[in-house]
Amino acid sequence: MGENQHIDILVLPETNLILLASVIEPLRAANRITGKNLYRWTLHSPDGRPVETTSGVPIPVSAAFRPARETDPLFVLASYNWKSAATRDLKFLLSQTARHRASIAGIESGSFILAEASLLDNVSATTHWEDFDDFSRAYPQVGLVRERFVIDAKRITTGGPLPTLDLMLELIRRAHGHSLALEVSRLFIYEQEPIQNEPQDRPTIGNTGSVDPRVQTAVKLMENTVEAPLPLARLARRSGVSIRHLQDLFRQTMGVAPHTHYLALRLNAARRKVIETRASFADIAAETGFNSASAFSRSYRASYAESPSETRRRLRLTPRHWAGRNSLQTERTNI
Repeated sequence: MGENQHIDILVLPETNLILLASVIEPLRAANRITGKNLYRWTLHSPDGRPVETTSGVPIPVSAAFRPARETDPLFVLASYNWKSAATRDLKFLLSQTARHRASIAGIESGSFILAEASLLDNVSATTHWEDFDDFSRAYPQVGLVRERFVIDAKRITTGGPLPTLDLMLELIRRAHGHSLALEVSRLFIYEQEPIQNEPQDRPTIGNTGSVDPRVQTAVKLMENTVEAPLPLARLARRSGVSIRHLQDLFRQTMGVAPHTHYLALRLNAARRKVIETRASFADIAAETGFNSASAFSRSYRASYAESPSETRRRLRLTPRHWAGRNSLQTERTNI
């Protein structure tokens, strides 16, 4: 999904609100952080009426799901009682639109809907862990795997709200790089204040439950030394591993090299200063660990495809808060 990407979202009855938020909010956050209309979306329901969610809060939609030859990605969201929504008409519409779509995603129980429409035959997929065995027995032609999310060519599936958030971060990373995906993920992190007799080093990046504690230590060191970056050798030593081992751990758990993550943290901090302050670029460069304003400007342009001055000029002329249709016009999300 690239710049100015439009997404169709089909929301089925008895979907969880958090499932829809897991799809939309990372996209909204990416728009807000960049000050660009990177993503737009349109919500659909089977009949065009508001969708009743499991919490009783209805979701307004733009139209009934009546696809023609659209090529935009389609996300199918379902949680409970999906069978009642998997009508013959809906399965026919999905099979027809799949011929044209760049990709189709089955979000949580949406994977069942896609399987019912024979759209997951002979591809790898996943679903909610509680439904794994039932799904495997019902659709042996699907290569079911125990993963949080699976991207297999034009088919995407997830195992629930938080895995869906992971998926959206990965899609943002693929389209716009590690730096933006990292900044979006940090908007959704709840950092609890230290509690007596509890560990002091708490995760500060998305989905850190499975991240090696030595990587967590290195990331915390990076976050605390943005203005004066530590050499990789010192980071490794203070994390209790060799340089080579730290590099391997980062690639295994973060998907990038340590220096890539470090630079993303520094550039994100610099970008916030560019947008939110009137500090000179030389001062911002010094405060984020760059040797000179010119070195900062080169790295900034390489990451964001515009110079710091162009960012400031553009955001003086355009709205800061971009959103798609049917989205909540909200400020920074804190959960």
